[in-house]
This record gives sequence, C-alpha cells and structure tokens, in this order.
Amino acid sequence: MRKKKWVPSFLEQEKEYLVSDMKGYDKEKPLYIEIGMGMGDFITQSAKQHPEIFYVGLEREATCVARAIKKARELEISNFRVILADAMNITELFDEESVSLIYLHFSDPWPKKRTHKRRLTYPSFLSSYEKLLDPDGILIFKTDNTDFFADSLTYFQTSNFELLEKDEDYYREGEPMTAYQAKFHEEGKPICYAKYKINKV
Repeated sequence: MRKKKWVPSFLEQEKEYLVSDMKGYDKEKPLYIEIGMGMGDFITQSAKQHPEIFYVGLEREATCVARAIKKARELEISNFRVILADAMNITELFDEESVSLIYLHFSDPWPKKRTHKRRLTYPSFLSSYEKLLDPDGILIFKTDNTDFFADSLTYFQTSNFELLEKDEDYYREGEPMTAYQAKFHEEGKPICYAKYKINKV
C-alpha cells in the first residue's frame, strides 16, 4: 500500500492510540492482539463490542495504522492500541505470557516455497507466539488460501498448539469481519478457520 502524504505527520502527532510496545501491561483486562490488522475493521469493531477486553493491533504499513486509528477515534474506544512494527520483532513488543488471544487474519500466504519462512504461521513464528501466550492462551487463524491453510495445519502439528476447532466454510452472524473477509463473504468465497489452544510444556 502506498503511503499517503498525510500519514507521517498524522502519526507523529498521535499520542493516544499509537504505542511502541506493550511491555509492562498490567493485565487489568485480557490482552488480545491481531497480527497484521490491515486497516483495523475487525479489531476496532471488536473493541467496541467488548470493552472488557484490551485489543492491540500490530501492523507494519503506516497507512493502515493511520486509518485504523481514525476508525478508533470515530468509535470512541479506549480499549485499543496500535503498534507500527513487523511481526518478526513480536517477542520484543510484549511480555512473556501476557497475551490471552492472538488473531492471524488473512496473512500474506507467501506462496513461493523460498518465501514460506515469512508466513505468520511458520514454525519460527509459532515458537514466538508460544512465549507470549498465557497458559490458557488461544490462537485463531483465518485465510481464504486453501494451500496456505493446509500447510499451516501441518506447521501447527509440529508445535505446542492443540487444535480445538476447524471450519473450511467459516461464518458467524454478527461477528466483526476484516475488509478481506467481508469482501470474500459477499463474493461467496469460503473462509478457512482454525482455533488452537497453547499447551505450555
């Protein structure tokens, strides 16, 4: 996504929603994070629906971050923050066992074999999520790419995650959707979904 001219100054002045990390979060509310939140449709709506939960969106595209913040302002939500960073550095952004739930929504499938290690479900990433999730932690994964989904299920089998639920035509009435999910749903394209819980060793 091309960076809009207004974005750098907008983010430079942002004092409420944009944070550098969530180290030291006091867990007053369960902490849910969406890795690769895009423009924030799902996470801001979720925060509005669930004030008892604290949501953090992680996103590397500055324009997406700025648009998500604008949505948060429109919704007047206080239980939401954004980190502008790459998921490669996620263990530097959160304390160990501080996260209750991780969302991976429509991540880049990186289809070429030589780029598979960049997938957010690749074993190296799963190892990082294991450190961040608390002992009852949950991970939810959605994608429209069936090959990516099948490969990811294999990655999870080599991890300390246990499959709780799988659905290859996922839809829940009234549940917030990402922009991608809304588009695919309108087109009648099936969504692959998997829910996992962490098993701490």
